[in-house]
Amino acid sequence: MSKQLTLQDIYLARQRIAGLALRTPLVRSESLSRRWDCEAWLKLDCLQPTGAFKLRGAVNALLGLDAEQRRRGVVTMSTGNFGRALAYAGQHLGIPVRVCISRLVPENKVEALRRSGADLVIHGQAQDEADVEARRLRDEQGLAYVSPFDDPLVIAGQGTCGLEIMEEQPETDLVFAGLSGGGLIAGVGLAVKTINPRAEVIGVSMNEGAAMLESLAAGHPLQVPEVASLADSLGGGVGLDNAWTFAMTQRYMDRGYRVDEAQIARAMVHFLREEKLLVEGAAAVGVAAVEQHQLDLSGRRVAFVVSGQNLSTATFAEACRLAGERPYENL
Repeated sequence: MSKQLTLQDIYLARQRIAGLALRTPLVRSESLSRRWDCEAWLKLDCLQPTGAFKLRGAVNALLGLDAEQRRRGVVTMSTGNFGRALAYAGQHLGIPVRVCISRLVPENKVEALRRSGADLVIHGQAQDEADVEARRLRDEQGLAYVSPFDDPLVIAGQGTCGLEIMEEQPETDLVFAGLSGGGLIAGVGLAVKTINPRAEVIGVSMNEGAAMLESLAAGHPLQVPEVASLADSLGGGVGLDNAWTFAMTQRYMDRGYRVDEAQIARAMVHFLREEKLLVEGAAAVGVAAVEQHQLDLSGRRVAFVVSGQNLSTATFAEACRLAGERPYENL
């Protein structure tokens, strides 16, 4: 693979991952369309078999390994969803998977990883510390290291989400997606901007620990402290040796926003009450950004990547408390 990804890499990824990762629905949100006087569409990657978009990149990365790498197995670090996706793909492809996570990963995701068949390692208080352990195991045990975001095969796999959006709605004006290490924004941005250069790609992070936004502002990758958030899937750094996603986010992301915890909570409640979807905080940040920053979407066609649904009832209860609402009363 060349140093620069192209739309062809995303098409090739789609061919590889078919059968393990789903083509997910793109559905119109009547409630958001009315609220904002626009056409609002929801890309439901929360319906992937592992409950999050990460499966796309995980499958593509494993299928790119050679025979010896498959035999030895792989190691990754994760905030939960990528590890689960890699474990799922590894089970189907017969590839051993070891996942390093930090103690910040919510218990429901830890339990899901334990059930997934992965060899789970809990190390450190932040994703960057778990990553150090993953790289140590790579060197010590001869495993193939798979980054959850800064890997061309992972990025191309995530890009299939953007490709599907543009195939169904080629006149889309704006695409919102969560922004963490940049794998989703890089892949989706490449697909969207190649097919429709006039479309805007918007990344959204939580207020604290927004590593990519901090790095972009500085002009180079930074190490940013990780803090607990309803959008826990967006935690972690971008890697000081970032080779792919920093530059691609610079190139393909038009704007980036931060959202506070209360606004994320209100967006999560909206998804349950109006869309009948129980989603993670990271999946709701696009809606949160429109509300918090009072973005004008009038007359525009807008797609939101609803990235995952792997949350606990305790996390959703906390979201309801922060939002000051009881959504079950109006279901």
